[in-house]
Amino acid sequence: MISLPALIAGLEPIEDNGWRGAIPENWLQGRTAYGGLSAALALHVAQQSDQDLPPLRSAQVSFIGPLAGPVLIRAQRLRRGRNAAFIQADVESEAGLGLRATFVFMGPVASKVELRQGRAPDFPRPGPDDRTFKGNSAVSFTRNFEFLDRRDGSVGVAEWLRWVRLNEREGLDPMVELIAIADCLPPAALKLVGGPAPVSSMTWILNLLGPAPRTDDGWWLLRANADYASAGSSSQQMGIWNAAGEPVAEEMQSVAIFA
Repeated sequence: MISLPALIAGLEPIEDNGWRGAIPENWLQGRTAYGGLSAALALHVAQQSDQDLPPLRSAQVSFIGPLAGPVLIRAQRLRRGRNAAFIQADVESEAGLGLRATFVFMGPVASKVELRQGRAPDFPRPGPDDRTFKGNSAVSFTRNFEFLDRRDGSVGVAEWLRWVRLNEREGLDPMVELIAIADCLPPAALKLVGGPAPVSSMTWILNLLGPAPRTDDGWWLLRANADYASAGSSSQQMGIWNAAGEPVAEEMQSVAIFA
C-alpha cells in the first residue's frame, strides 16, 4: 500500500506549475480515486504554486470525471490581493479533467465580529478499549484509515457520525491531512437505500474555521446529514471537530445516487 505522504513525495514537478503522479489501487473508490485524495493532491500542488501563502480558509471542489492511473496536476493563481489569494487546481488523467478546485487562502484581518458556535456531537474520541476498524475490503481507499462509527438510535436515518484518522500521516501539511480526511464518510442519503448503490459526489464546499487545524493522536470527528434526496440527487451538510470537541470545518456536498 502506498501512503498519502509517500504519494505526495513521489510527485514529479514539470513545467508551468504542473506535477505528474499516479493514483495507486489502494486509493480507489470504485473506478475513480477517493475524492479526499484527489482534493489533497490538488491542494498540495496549489500550495507549491505561490510563495508565502496565508492559511487555507475555503475549498470549492467539483468532481468532473473519473481519475485513475497516471495523473497531471496543475495550479494557477486566479487573483492575489493584500489578504487573500485564489488558486485554481486541476487534476487530469487519460480520461480527461477529473477534478477542478478553487482554494481560497486568507490571512487574519482586524474585525469587531467574534462568533464561535457548533458544539461537537456527544461521541467521545476512541479509547484503548474501543474496537475500531481499518477499512472495508470492498472499498479500497478505506484501508488507509482507522474508523469508529456511532450506530445507536441517536444517529439519524440519513446521518453518519464517525471518528477517523489516517494510518500514515507523518510529515503531512495539516491542511492536506484534513482535506484528505474530510470526505471520508459515505453519502448520508445512501443509508436510505438500505445497501450498496452506485453514487458519485458532484460538488463539495469546505470552509475552515481556523487558520491551523490541530487534534490529538490523529483523530477527527466527522458528521454528515442529508437534508434532501430526490430524483437521484441529494444534498448534505457536514462538519468536522477535533479531539477536544472544537469545530474545525463546515461542509456542504451534492451527491448523485443511482438507486
